[in-house]
Amino acid sequence: MSVLDLARADVRALVPYSSARMEAAGGELFLNANESAWDDGLGLNRYPDPQPKALVERLAQLYGVAPGQVLVSRGSDEAIDLLVRAFCAAGESAVLISPPTFGMYAVCARVQGATVIESPLRPTDFSLDIDALLAAVTPSVRLVFVCSPNNPTGALVPRDGIERLAKALAGRAVLVVDEAYIEFAGQGSAATLVQQHDHVCVLRTLSKAYALAGARIGCLLGDESLVGLLRRIMAPYPLATPCTDAALQALASPAFDEALVHVGTIRHERERMARRLRTLPSVREVMASDANFLTVRLHDVAASQAALLAACIVVRDVRRYTGLDDALRLTIGRPQDNDRVWDILATIAVPA
Repeated sequence: MSVLDLARADVRALVPYSSARMEAAGGELFLNANESAWDDGLGLNRYPDPQPKALVERLAQLYGVAPGQVLVSRGSDEAIDLLVRAFCAAGESAVLISPPTFGMYAVCARVQGATVIESPLRPTDFSLDIDALLAAVTPSVRLVFVCSPNNPTGALVPRDGIERLAKALAGRAVLVVDEAYIEFAGQGSAATLVQQHDHVCVLRTLSKAYALAGARIGCLLGDESLVGLLRRIMAPYPLATPCTDAALQALASPAFDEALVHVGTIRHERERMARRLRTLPSVREVMASDANFLTVRLHDVAASQAALLAACIVVRDVRRYTGLDDALRLTIGRPQDNDRVWDILATIAVPA
């Protein structure tokens, strides 16, 4: 069975839009796209390549896959939306998520008219309950989203667990492994599974480890047939030229080497900050994290957040998530930034 058999039949049959850039091979004088003939000096008078060859090849090298297995997108969000649109028919299909987790999986599904089925994380340690997840898979489920490390809890799904899911979901659903934070973990990527299973895809992003959140560059790693299917419904020119240029610069030395140093600093600071926070009377629990953040459960979360805001420090309020009604998520910053947060939380009294 091919992964395409799980996709919407109307999407498989769709004749995709043919952009002007797809006709450009071998051209010298381009009069086919109604662009301006005058270059303003920035090189932006021409439409960009929908999938820039140099960037695709660099990402393929970075993540250990073939160029044909890479789909560059506007952050991971676009890839999530494309997957839902390609595989979920409104009113018929479903996606499976394990809350608390990244909210865009459910948002994209509901916008598409797909049902959202939940198999919650274990309430004791917020780990993924694989047996429960597999038991929750119904015939209508087309996509199973697994975030590793998970946002907002920071927990990593062990590699053998992901492999078990991949085998169990073959012919049933697409397994989507979201690795937005994997660079900060001690475990390698699930990208190697893409070579073995055409129904497994992995989401990566340059927003976190490579400091390009403002450029909106992410990618999906998957079987070539899956990449081709998603390109049929993708916008004609998804990547702005300056964003592509910024990504190529970030992935070349010395910026790339500097990013690796910063990742090491963040991992060290995460552990240092966790140890220090656990000494505070105002802190109930610092959840174990393999990401670039710590989710902290507090005795008085409202007072803690108010004190941080009074010092012009903005952290993420995650109390809307099930099981986290006493928690804030703290991104790991520079050492001096982390010290400021600790100093403020150290002033919070424990409620009587």
